[in-house]
This record gives sequence, structure tokens and C-alpha cells, in this order.
Amino acid sequence: MIFPPELISFLRKAERVAALTGAGVSQESGLRTFRDSQSGLWAQYKPTDLASPEAFARDPKLVWDWYAWRREAIKSARPNPGHYALAEMESRVAEFSLITQNVDGLHRMAGSKRVHELHGSIQRVRCSVCGRYAETWGDDSDQVPACENCGEMLRPDVVWFGEPLPRSELEAAVKASCVCDVFFSVGTSGIVQPAAALPFAAKNKGAAVVEVNLEPTPLTEKADFFLQGKSGEVLPELVNAVWDSTHPSR
Repeated sequence: MIFPPELISFLRKAERVAALTGAGVSQESGLRTFRDSQSGLWAQYKPTDLASPEAFARDPKLVWDWYAWRREAIKSARPNPGHYALAEMESRVAEFSLITQNVDGLHRMAGSKRVHELHGSIQRVRCSVCGRYAETWGDDSDQVPACENCGEMLRPDVVWFGEPLPRSELEAAVKASCVCDVFFSVGTSGIVQPAAALPFAAKNKGAAVVEVNLEPTPLTEKADFFLQGKSGEVLPELVNAVWDSTHPSR
């Protein structure tokens, strides 16, 4: 891919870069989106039947089993070149923030260190009452595992419908968006709030906004650069084009 010279120049000069990633990045690792994964046994349920506080109160074992099934599916997934390119970008920039809507943990597996997980992580579980995180738990019991601290039921550490995003993660994401020189929106539909507002916040503060996506989104017309294609193909090429042998890591 031939990249605009202005983009190459912006990235070589950038001191602060932020990147927002969505389901498209995980799909390239073979993971289905939230709704697409409701196949087979789970096709009979609506998303709100499986991912809301009301659903957990109504049938906690059903909800627990759904997330246990998804955790098992994620075990075989591995980061793709897009994940690794973002981790490489972090090593090349003075200050890099990765903001993700994904809950699979693949960014951390790829080596990204400064990750803000807006929707939590399916790889963690915590108490549904006291909030304490569990180090270990079992998925093969007839009952939802209990918290060792207070005895109440454990739940996945993800954001359900009707729940607010983690305040600290959202605040960090907003701050990173407002101070960055370049903002990437990668593999996200651009319609899920409040994440969809982050690239606009970055642009309003003077950042160059780069969108990487297979198809145009509501952001495309406002983005400074639209790189159409798979993130696993576009991002590695971009990293190589910007930080070649004459522009070593800082």
C-alpha cells in the first residue's frame, strides 16, 4: 500500500499517539463478534438475555455458562499482525495509548502495555457483590463459582448492557484522545458510544485522525486519512513505512 506522505510525516514527528480498536481487529484472529457468536445452542437468546445485570439476576448459571463458552473459544485465538503492529508502534512512540472495545485480551498478549479496556476483559472474573477479583475459578460446576471473600457469586469482568464503563478507563481514554498528535480508529463501526466520540474529541483538539477499516463508517468523512483494508495488512505496512532502518526506536 502507498501511504500519503503527510501521514508518514505526522507519525515520524508524533510524540503522542492513541489508537481505538474494535471487533474488526479480533475478527482477523478468527474470533466472532458478540452477536455472531450467538450460534448453535446460543442462537435462541437475545443479547440482553445473556449480557445484562437483569439476565444475571434471573438466571446466573445461564449467563456464566455463556461466558465460560466464550472464554473457551478465545483460548485457541492468537494475536494477528495488526495486534503486533500496534504493540510495535507503542515501542516507537514516546507516549502511546491503546484504547480497546474488545474483551479478549489479545492486545496484551501481543505485547501492548498501556491498554485501556473500555468494556472490561472476559479473561477476568470478579465478585458480583464485593467486587473482589478471583485468581482461580472453575467452569465445570453445576453452580456459579463463589467469591472466596464473601461467598457471593462471581461474574465476568465485562461491561453489560445498562452498566457504565469503568470510570478510570474511560477517563484515561478521553485524556489520551485529547492530548494525542495522531489518533487511530481501527476495526470499529464508529457507532457505539462513548467510544465513537473519541476520534472526534481528538480531531477537535488538533490531532490527525487515521481510520483503518474494511468499509466506510460515520467517521470516514471526518477522518484525515482513510486506509481501507484489513488492519492485519495495513498496520504492519504502515509501521514499516514510517519506522524503517533510518528511523530507529526511541
